[in-house]
Amino acid sequence: MAVADDDYDARLDAHSLEQALLGSILATVPDALIVIDMRGRIVSFSAAAQRMFQYAQSDVLGENISMLMPSPDRERHDGYIDHYLSTGEKRIIGIGRLTAARRRDGSTFPIELSVGEVQDQGQRLFTGFIRDLTERQQAERRVADLQAELAHASRVTAMGTLAAALAHELNQPLTAIANYMEAGRDLLAMPGDVDRDLLGEAMAESAAQALRAGEIIRSLREFIRRGETVRQPEPMRALLAEGAALAFIGVDSRGIDMDVQVDRAVDKVLVNRVQLQQVLINLVRNAMEAMQDRPVRILRLTAAPAADAGKVEVVVADSGPGLDPDMSRTLFNPFTTSKATGMGVGLSISQTIIEGHGGRIWATASPWGGAAFHFTLDRADEE
Repeated sequence: MAVADDDYDARLDAHSLEQALLGSILATVPDALIVIDMRGRIVSFSAAAQRMFQYAQSDVLGENISMLMPSPDRERHDGYIDHYLSTGEKRIIGIGRLTAARRRDGSTFPIELSVGEVQDQGQRLFTGFIRDLTERQQAERRVADLQAELAHASRVTAMGTLAAALAHELNQPLTAIANYMEAGRDLLAMPGDVDRDLLGEAMAESAAQALRAGEIIRSLREFIRRGETVRQPEPMRALLAEGAALAFIGVDSRGIDMDVQVDRAVDKVLVNRVQLQQVLINLVRNAMEAMQDRPVRILRLTAAPAADAGKVEVVVADSGPGLDPDMSRTLFNPFTTSKATGMGVGLSISQTIIEGHGGRIWATASPWGGAAFHFTLDRADEE
């Protein structure tokens, strides 16, 4: 009997040690751990989760996990659980995804979510490990900004060299045109009959020099076009989610009903990831600023097969005041803006990037009376 008691005590000590070790790990791991039951109620909330979401454990135990989510996931989460329990279809479990979370003060921040499932004495629980991506994405954004600044400095230098070369190359034909035209004017001003042959020669030479100037510009344009954008296959859903998350950094996103919808037929697109994120950041931030004083703020990022074969159409739509009809024709021109502090180059840069990807960009009215910006991208060849 004493031996049995010793075995029991040993098992009890081992269990206590295991629990203490697990508690120590959960108290120090930087990622937040949240455990919920089948009804979505929080049953465990780690120390990291308390720091991340600014809630004490006593504030959230027994509450629905949706309190930590922004719209539209807040309203849909219980439906996600019911769908999984009834169909067994795993949309997040064991897969993980990039999404957004909501702190106690209502601010939204980007996260990486990994969800698991565990059976405990007949009860099914779901575990969620959450990593705050704010610092990582800010660092990535800073690196991208530095790269953009270096690229801009390089372009400015190249443009200076190009301008000098262009001025040098065009100076000769323009000077010749001026000389021939002045000679023609002098011939017309001379008394007596006009020497039509000489005048015709002057006009012909002027036309030839004008054509030469045009050829110089065309050759330089072709030279510039050879510097093609480096593109590679990227998953469409991740691009949209990351682009929206980056746009949300440092911006008050409370009250925005945001959703990302990607057609099942769309998988990967052929893009330069950093450049496309810049387009998405421009469009999403424009939408958020447009909706700043609106009572209903809806933001939708969608992607679906385009009418053009081999293309994907992406739409960023909002419920803002819509586009000014007077600006619609010059919307993508540089330095065109309705913002008091804007420079009006964001849409022009976006157009340059999209056209550099072989696509096009345009704007229409959204279903909610706001603006909807559409652009097309090449689908990645699966082979």
